[in-house]
Amino acid sequence: MNKLKNIFLGVFLFFPLLFFAQQTVSGKITDNVTKAPLLGVNVVVKGTTNGSISDFDGLYEIRNVNMGDVLLFTSIGYNPKEVKVTSSTLNVEMTESTELLDEVVLIGYGSAKKEDLTGSVDVLSSKDFNQGSVVSADQLLTGKMAGVRITSNGGQPDAAPNIRIRGGSSLSANNSPLIVIDGIPVDNTNPAGVGNPLSLINPNDIESFSVLKDASATAIYGSRASNGVIIISTKKGTSGEVKFNFSSDVSVSNVANSIDLMNSQQYVSYIQQYHPTYTNLLGIDDPSTDVTDNLATPGIEGRILSDTDWQDEIYRTAISTNTNFSARANLGGKIPFRGSIGYTNTGGVVKTNDYERVSLSAKLTPTFFDDHLKVSLNAKGLYSEKNAIDEGGALGGAVNMDPTKPVFDVNPNNRFGGFYQNTIVDGNRLLLDGQSNPLALLKQRERPEEVKRFLGNIELDYKLHALPELRAVLNLGLEASKANIEERFLDNSIATYRFNNADTDINTNYLFNPGVNYTENQDITNTTLDAYLVYTKEFDGFVKRFEVQGGYSYQNFKNDGTSVQYRYNDESGLREELINPNNLNNRYYNVLNLQSYFGRANIDLAEQFLVTLSFRADGSSLFTEENRWGYFPAAAVAWKIGNAGFVENSNVINDLKLRLGAGKTGQQDITGAVGYYPSSPLFTIGSTTSQYLSGVNLYSAKAFNPDLTWEKTTTYNVGLDFDLFANGIVSGSVDFYQKQTKDLLARTAVPPGQALSDAFVQNVGETESKGFEVNLNLRPISTEDFTLEFNSNVGYNRSEVTSLKDVTRITAAESGLPTGTGVSLAYHAVGYQPYSAWVFKQVYDTNGDPISNAFVDINGDNVINNDDRYYETLRPNWTFGFGLNFNYKNWDLSSSFRGQLGGQVYNARRLTSGWIDRAIPNNSNSLSNVLDFNSDAATTSFANVQGNIPFSDYFLEDASFLRMENIVIGFRVPNFLKDTSLRIYGAANNLFVISDYSGQDPENFNSIDNNFYPRPRVFTLGLNLDF
Repeated sequence: MNKLKNIFLGVFLFFPLLFFAQQTVSGKITDNVTKAPLLGVNVVVKGTTNGSISDFDGLYEIRNVNMGDVLLFTSIGYNPKEVKVTSSTLNVEMTESTELLDEVVLIGYGSAKKEDLTGSVDVLSSKDFNQGSVVSADQLLTGKMAGVRITSNGGQPDAAPNIRIRGGSSLSANNSPLIVIDGIPVDNTNPAGVGNPLSLINPNDIESFSVLKDASATAIYGSRASNGVIIISTKKGTSGEVKFNFSSDVSVSNVANSIDLMNSQQYVSYIQQYHPTYTNLLGIDDPSTDVTDNLATPGIEGRILSDTDWQDEIYRTAISTNTNFSARANLGGKIPFRGSIGYTNTGGVVKTNDYERVSLSAKLTPTFFDDHLKVSLNAKGLYSEKNAIDEGGALGGAVNMDPTKPVFDVNPNNRFGGFYQNTIVDGNRLLLDGQSNPLALLKQRERPEEVKRFLGNIELDYKLHALPELRAVLNLGLEASKANIEERFLDNSIATYRFNNADTDINTNYLFNPGVNYTENQDITNTTLDAYLVYTKEFDGFVKRFEVQGGYSYQNFKNDGTSVQYRYNDESGLREELINPNNLNNRYYNVLNLQSYFGRANIDLAEQFLVTLSFRADGSSLFTEENRWGYFPAAAVAWKIGNAGFVENSNVINDLKLRLGAGKTGQQDITGAVGYYPSSPLFTIGSTTSQYLSGVNLYSAKAFNPDLTWEKTTTYNVGLDFDLFANGIVSGSVDFYQKQTKDLLARTAVPPGQALSDAFVQNVGETESKGFEVNLNLRPISTEDFTLEFNSNVGYNRSEVTSLKDVTRITAAESGLPTGTGVSLAYHAVGYQPYSAWVFKQVYDTNGDPISNAFVDINGDNVINNDDRYYETLRPNWTFGFGLNFNYKNWDLSSSFRGQLGGQVYNARRLTSGWIDRAIPNNSNSLSNVLDFNSDAATTSFANVQGNIPFSDYFLEDASFLRMENIVIGFRVPNFLKDTSLRIYGAANNLFVISDYSGQDPENFNSIDNNFYPRPRVFTLGLNLDF
C-alpha cells in the first residue's frame, strides 16, 4: 500500500514538470474556406524570436515550445491568428481578410494597405506572375494589367521592352515609366550593350510589382512620373527556421513564323518567267564543264543550282537553362535574411546570339531598440555577357540572298574561310559582289558585351522613443555599372576583306584584318539620397488617422566612357586606329542632377473617407536657373462605401470604394533627343583636318534653347474598387481618366537664322488623352480539392495632338522607312492621334489587286499630290489580357493570353521584297530573293516601288492579334521527403498568335515590320524544390 502511495505521489509531483517541459509542436495550416494548404505562413512563439515557416503542404514544425505558450500565425492576405499550445499537434485554419486586399502596397516613399489607397494603383504578386521561360522582369507582368502595354523589340534574349502606361504623355521626350527597385529609382539610360534594363535583376528575386498610374499616386515622384511608376519589391527573409529553395528549368526555343519567301524551285521559275535574261546569274558556275547558259533557251546550262533556305541557315533550335538557389533565415534569431544566386544561359534563335547572366542578392531587415529602428539593407550584384550580332545584316541578308546559291564553297581557291560569297573580277581585283553571306556575318564576328552591375541601398526607419508618432527615414542608394565591349573579326572574315594598292597581282593583293575592330568601356555611377519625416497620429473621433510627411530627394547620374575606333587604310587595306588628337580616348562624360522637395498628407475620416494631398518641387540640371524648378501638386479622395452603414451587413458587398483624384506631373528627360546640356551654350572642337591655320583648332557653337522648361501633364481620374459575394467570387476595379499635357517638349523645325540648327527641342504644344481600364477577377469554385479562378483586363486609350504652336505637324523620327534616306511614314499632327501614318488611299482593280501608283483623289481636284494623303492611326487604342488558374489536389494549370484591337502595322517586307523587279541586280551581278508571289505574301501588281508607292496604305495591315502568352501545367509530388516539397512543371510560351496580318508578327511597337528578330516559341520543363 505504501508503495502505491509513493508511486502516486511521484506521478502527481512530476506531472507539472511534464506540462512545462519544452517540446516540439507541429501541424498543418490551411485556408478555412478552401481547405487548401498554405505556404509561407510565419509561425512564431509570441514574445520571442523562436519561429518557423510552413512548407508547400502547409506543414510546420517549431521546437523548444512550452505548454501554455501562444503561437502567432501570420501571412499576407490573411488575418493574424493566435493559438495557445495545449498539445504537440496543432492544426490551424486561417481566415482570408474580408477587406479589399489587406496586403501592404508600396507607394512613393512609403506603403499602405490597398484598402486605404486613394489613387489608381495595380498590384501584381508572385502568385500571379507569368510563368514558363522568363529571362527579364518585364515578362512577368506582360498582359497582366489594364492600361499597361509592354511590347518587346523582338525575340532577342535581352530584347528591349517598350513599356507604356496609359499611352505615355510625350512626343519627343522619354515615354517610359519610372522604375523603382527596392526604393531606388533606376536610371533611364541603359549601360552600353544592354538592351533590356529589366534583365539586370533576377526575376526569381521579385516579390511584387506596384504600378502607379494616375497623378494622385505618381505626383510624389514629380518630374520622372508623368508616364507612371513601376515599383518592384524583392523577396525578404524570415523570422522562422532556415528555408531553402532550388529551382531549375531547361527550355527549347524555335522560330514560330518565318517570312514567306520563294524556295529555289519557285525562284528559278520566277526568274525564267519575269527576268529570262538573268538566268545566267542563278546558282554558281559548274567547274566540270565549259558550257555557259544560253539565254535564248528556257533551260539553264552550265550552272549548279542549290536549294538553300537562308532563314533556316541563320536560325537554330536554341537551348536555354535557368537555375536559382535561395536561402531564408533568421540570423542569430534577430536578423531576417534572404540570399540568392542565379545563373541563366539563354540562346537566341539566331545563331551565335547567346546571353549569360549570373546574379547575386542579399537582403537583411533587422530591427533594433525594441523595434524602434528598422533597417533594410539590399545588395544586388550581376554579371552578364551577350554576344551581340549584326541583326540587320543577318536578318536582312537571309531575306535577300538568292536561294540558288550555296552556303559553303569547297573550292580550294575560296578566300572566305569556306563560306560562299559572290564575287566579280574588276581589273586586277576580285571584288565582293552583292549581298554578304548572312551565315558568315554571324560566324566570322564576335562582339562580347559584358556588364557588371551593382544595385544597393540601406534604409533606416527610426521611430522616436520620445515621440513614437514621429518617424525619421533615411534612404541611401547606389546604382553602378561597368560595361566592356569588344568587337572582333575572325580569320578570313568577309567584312574585313580589303586590298593592298601596292600589289597588282590578283592572287596576292588582298588581305583580311582579323582581330579587334572596336572597343568601349563605360562606367555609370548613380547615387540616391532620400530623407524625410513621417508623423502619424490615430484618434477616436471623426478624424480617425492623420499622417503627414515631408522630405528631400537627391539623385545624380554620371555616365563616363571611352572607346577605341578604327578605320581601314585606303592604300594598304590595313586596319588602323582612328585617333582624334583633341580627344585621344574618345571620351564622353555626361552628368544629370535632380533635386526635389516633397510632402504628403493622408487623412482617414470616420473610417469611410480618405483624403490624400501631395506636393513636389523638382529641379533639373537640364534647364537654366530661371526655368529649373517645376511644381507638381496632387489631391485625391476616396469613399469606402463598404464601411457605410447601409451596406455594412450586405451579403453581396464585401468591399466597395470610390476614388477621385487629380494632379500634375512633369517631364524633363530629353537626353535621348538632344543630350544632357540642351539649355547651355557650348562649343564643339573641330577636326584637325579642317584647320584654317595649322595647329589652331576651330570651334563650332552647338545648338541650344535657353527657354526650355518643364513639360507638364495634368491627370483626372475616377475609379471604383469592388469585392463582391461570399469569398470574393467577383473582384476588380474600373477607372476612367483624362490627361492633358502642356508645354510639350518636342523636336521641331527652327526658322532659318533663329538657331544654330534646322531643328531642335522646344516647348511647342499640347496633347489630350482619354481612356478607361477594367480589371475583373472571378473565383467561381473554391473547395478543399478544387479551385478555379479567371482574371481579365481591358484598357482603352486615345490621345490627340491639340496644338503644336506655329506648326501643324512634326515628324516622328522613329518611323523611318527602308527606302531612300530620311523617309518617314508617321507624324504627330494637330487633330490626330500621335504617331499616325500619312498615306495615300490605294486604288484596286476589280480583282482586288492594287493598281500601281493609282490613288484616290480625296480632295477632288484631279491632281494626286500630298493634299490627297490622310492620317491613319498606327498604335492600338485597345489592349487586353485574360487567363485562368486551375488547381485540383496536387495538379495545377494556368494560362495567360493577351492582345490588342486596332492599330496598323506597315508591312515593310512588301516594300523591300514584294515587287517584280526587286530580283534584278543593282550595280552588281547578284540576284535578290523576293516574297512568294504565289501566296498572299506579295502581289505582282508592282514592278517597282518608285513614286508615291511607299506611302500607299496598301502596305498598312490590321495589327489586331491574340497571343497565347503562356500555359503551364504542374504537379506537386506528395510525400516526396520529410519537410520537403517538390513541384515539377511543363510550360509553353508564345504557343500561337491569331491575327489577319500577312507578315511575320503583327506586334511591333513602332508599327514598321522590317528586319524583325522573331519571337520564339518556347517549351520548358522545370522543377521547384523547397526544403
